Amino acid sequence: MVAGVSAACRDVGAFQVINHGISESLIQCVWRETRRFFALPRGQKLAISRTKENSRGYYDRELTKNARDLKEVFDFGVAFDPSVAAGKSSAPDDRNRWPAALPAFQETMEEYFAACHGLGLQVLRAFCLGLDLPGELLHRQFQGDHTSFIRLNYYPLADPLAPEESAAVTPLGDMALHHHTDAGALTILLQDDVGGLQVSVDGVWVDVEPVDGALVVNTADMMQVWSNDLYKAALHRVLPRTERERYSIPFFFNPSYATDYAPLETVIGDGPRYRIVNWGEFREARADGDYGDYGREIQIQDYRV
Repeated sequence: MVAGVSAACRDVGAFQVINHGISESLIQCVWRETRRFFALPRGQKLAISRTKENSRGYYDRELTKNARDLKEVFDFGVAFDPSVAAGKSSAPDDRNRWPAALPAFQETMEEYFAACHGLGLQVLRAFCLGLDLPGELLHRQFQGDHTSFIRLNYYPLADPLAPEESAAVTPLGDMALHHHTDAGALTILLQDDVGGLQVSVDGVWVDVEPVDGALVVNTADMMQVWSNDLYKAALHRVLPRTERERYSIPFFFNPSYATDYAPLETVIGDGPRYRIVNWGEFREARADGDYGDYGREIQIQDYRV
């Protein structure tokens, strides 16, 4: 397993995993609640909208690469802890917001979050072993006040905004989700059977075909830095669908905002390719681009030595 994971991270940055330990019954409950949520009247969803000040909740006009995506999202993360929040950076996390109309929603999503976090630690261990590092070397960064979160994605066939709203915001781009790499350490994605996800492999866009019972794992920016470019952060996008609506559920495995990360000493080789990056500052800068066009989006390439 470790050899296969390491090869996928070095060559592509993404792979699919089966026999992952998350029960099919839980996954089906997650799908049911996800579809129920996005089917709610728009007013009920807007009542728990996320903002730049609180990244938890519903949103229907997110930008990627300064172009509006054709999607609706709902984000939730680690349970809010006022004692941690008092000393955190200005990165925009606050209390989770749950839809009152769906009584089983919160419990289902929190159970799935815990399952994904456990799986994330297992994958992180394989990542480290693949670099000939101790398997638990990075685990401490993903305990306690880690900042992992889950996003429910809904890709409709048409713009979710009314014409008058659409005219007042950034126009839709040509993708359901525009090309990007994820900012954190790794992402665990549950996708439905509609398809549309693509990963760039040597400059060619390759379909990530849905596999029954599988989860897609991709390397993200932090792991590329930690590995000193031995692992690739997967560049990916989602094509617009014209026949069926699409749903997907990524779990973003992120450390504490206090984490300062840089190439690990044992993989530096001829020298570090990146200077130190503070996760809280990097995450906040990337998150700002979800809401508006602030010019060129910050990337890990900006931290190259």
